[in-house]
Amino acid sequence: MSSGFTHHTVLLEETLSVLQPRDGARYFDGTCGGAGHSVAILKASGPTGFLYACDADPDAIAAASERLAPFEGRHELRRMNFAEAGTFVPEASCAGALLDLGVSSHQLDTASRGFSFQHEGPLDMRMSPSNPVTAATVVNTWPADDLMRLFWENGEDNGRRITRAIDQERQVRPFETTRQLAEAVARVSPRGPRGKDPATRVFQALRIAVNDEQGALERGLRAAWSLLAPGGVLAIITFHSGEDRQVKDFFRVESRDYDLPPGEEDFPHLRLPRPARGRMVQRKAIVPSEEELRRNPRSRSAQLRALVKL
Repeated sequence: MSSGFTHHTVLLEETLSVLQPRDGARYFDGTCGGAGHSVAILKASGPTGFLYACDADPDAIAAASERLAPFEGRHELRRMNFAEAGTFVPEASCAGALLDLGVSSHQLDTASRGFSFQHEGPLDMRMSPSNPVTAATVVNTWPADDLMRLFWENGEDNGRRITRAIDQERQVRPFETTRQLAEAVARVSPRGPRGKDPATRVFQALRIAVNDEQGALERGLRAAWSLLAPGGVLAIITFHSGEDRQVKDFFRVESRDYDLPPGEEDFPHLRLPRPARGRMVQRKAIVPSEEELRRNPRSRSAQLRALVKL
């Protein structure tokens, strides 16, 4: 790709299998990235299939524009977060919707984006440059209690020790680079199982906070679901337990045949019967094949879940 944007599309065949693109139908790709899924959907949906696509990352949009050029007249591409999809995709118009929630290889491997502790770069981590909040903002200005809660909620067992180290260092000098933060974490936190770098969960937690990923996913699931016509399929690819839990909870609510008052999950006698709005394609998540894992080790944590709209 001449734009220089690289991304390994994960679970491609499996995604096409659950979406089952067909000629003349409309689809939505809310995280088009390098357009791997988008191109495959357009190819599989015959000469009259149509795709709505968006991404918050301008680098991704530039790459997607290039790759989707041969499909002129068959797609509409916007730079925005998928949570805003309802502003340009007609309600109940699509036969399938996809959200691939992973970070792209381009984002991880571009040092200036600041996503990876394996490359020296500014402590940034923004999906969109219009976002005023960077990872440096969070690390240098959030109260220590909020930082510790962020790390703990994202599975970092040494959050208290790491937060104390960050708080002590930022009083001497602000955190500005990925290496500076990674080294501060490494000094107080042991290497994890199978040699996992101690900064892994810290950087993941910061990325989630910077981009409000939990809030965006909550809004995005509702938005993508509203775009589907009856019989349409919502396919979600997750990469960590927090977002997978959000997806499972959404799927569970849509596929059950009752509602509960907020906060009353433990009181089944309060159930209010209603028709189920969705049906899970399968209970267990679809994971990469051994062949894909060999080809792209970064796909190891990917999980695909799908829900059919009734």
